[in-house]
Amino acid sequence: MTSPGPASQNLPPDQVFDWLDVEAEKRAEAGLVRKLRIRQAQEPELDLAGNDYLGLARDKRVAGAAAAAALRWGAGATGSRLVTGTTEVHAELEHELARFCGTQAALVFSSGFTANLGAVTALSGADSAIVTDKYIHASLIEGCRLSRSDIAAVAHSDPNAFKHALATRRKPRALVVTDSVFSVDGDIAPLEQLAGVCREHGASLLVDDAHGFGVLGEGGRGAVHAAGLSGAPDVVTTITLSKSLGAQGGAVLGPRRVIKHLVDTARSFIFDTGLAPASAAAALAALNALKAEPELATKVTEAAGNLAMQLKSAGFRVSLPDAAVISVQAPSPEAAVAWAAACADQGVRVGCFRPPSVPDGISRLRLTARADLTEADVDRAVGVITAAAPPGATS
Repeated sequence: MTSPGPASQNLPPDQVFDWLDVEAEKRAEAGLVRKLRIRQAQEPELDLAGNDYLGLARDKRVAGAAAAAALRWGAGATGSRLVTGTTEVHAELEHELARFCGTQAALVFSSGFTANLGAVTALSGADSAIVTDKYIHASLIEGCRLSRSDIAAVAHSDPNAFKHALATRRKPRALVVTDSVFSVDGDIAPLEQLAGVCREHGASLLVDDAHGFGVLGEGGRGAVHAAGLSGAPDVVTTITLSKSLGAQGGAVLGPRRVIKHLVDTARSFIFDTGLAPASAAAALAALNALKAEPELATKVTEAAGNLAMQLKSAGFRVSLPDAAVISVQAPSPEAAVAWAAACADQGVRVGCFRPPSVPDGISRLRLTARADLTEADVDRAVGVITAAAPPGATS
């Protein structure tokens, strides 16, 4: 005879989710409640919150390509990439991405998140050790959790910490995982040094270049290309098509045999509906626009540097950007939320990052520069952020 379980297991249907209310109350007390904001098609605010780094999301060439592809191919991909979800547009985009970045091949996913999931899990496994920077993006963290590998998260941007973890691993294979430009503070990883450490210890290197592609390197070819690693046989790059290219989707770039392996084994590729042809066409048009106007990449970094230096001169604790992302530290999660709301009320839209989105526990305003920001835009943003600042925001 089986003994009955705890009384808490015998809940009526209307109480089984009562625990959610308890968790919601905890988040509210900690100032961590998040709300969806409906964005209008046309808004008067100065946008320093989105990731449209090159200002191409509304470019007529890009939007027009999306519209034409939707009319030709339909609203969706209709199936997974291996069934009916691969069109001529997908194949051309993959070819052009690989050629632009200097890799043998590329594979397009439905998002940057699924690209990271697929790459990490397919290139690791039970016989592997994964060594990561402790500040990697959530999509990479989820890939590590699903990998069945031994995981070591080491000190931020510290090649010696990576070296020690690789030297003391217990598994025969090893994969080093890092962002190129970290999404919170906008600092760049020491990619050349990390590649050297990997080669000393027989490890492969996976770099998420979501915030470097389109902004850094020759003509916006990315941080991996700038480090001289894009064509390396032991380096794999992931990117998103939703930031500098203003579209949707993600991609993995690297050696041809790596891409073939992903086609055969990456579950987030095999079992996911393919990227909509309209999004693939938009990304391709944006890539062609970047090729035609390589100066867009330089304009982003110049605008970011100008914005950061003015905020620093105003007394704020500001990260000095290596790419387009700038963070301004706030005294608390509640202060960060109120500060961002006050900026929006004055016509400047900024991001607000709080734990658990920030791994170091420090709440921030997160600002992103764009190629089309003018000096007047920067002056306006600094004035609004300064006027709206809470007590304790300046040093």
